[in-house]
Amino acid sequence: MALPTIIERERVIAARPEQITPLLADFHRWVDWSPWEGTDRDLQRSYEGVPGVVGSSYTWKGNRKAGAGSMVLTRSEPTVVDVDLRFTAPFRSTSEAAFRLHAVSGGTRVVWTMTTPQTFMSRVMGKVLRLDDLIGKDFEKGLAQLDTAARR
Repeated sequence: MALPTIIERERVIAARPEQITPLLADFHRWVDWSPWEGTDRDLQRSYEGVPGVVGSSYTWKGNRKAGAGSMVLTRSEPTVVDVDLRFTAPFRSTSEAAFRLHAVSGGTRVVWTMTTPQTFMSRVMGKVLRLDDLIGKDFEKGLAQLDTAARR
């Protein structure tokens, strides 16, 4: 069995965990910080469930760059947010996204991790592209934007 691909980035954000967690757990708030916002002006979004409550979901469909898929909130605690992520386009994949918040001097250390099972397709693509090189930059951009959003 192949090991999963894990992408992880972290940043200290000048805000308390209780200011950050709602931005992560409520999918409506992702427009305030997500690194993928703005990739498609005509992105179609739909939300279900109570915002910020386990089981709530977000579905999107956009251009080739934005792709299509869904997210379901699977865990929401004061310092832990977990999301089940499924892409349906431009390719099919499943991942688990996890946010861990740790109070530190000067704010909160936010650790964003995405774990993706290795599939035949990901192994083939991995010979050409490193997922960490592609997604890691997006995570860094998103954490910087999360920092700005949390201080508004």
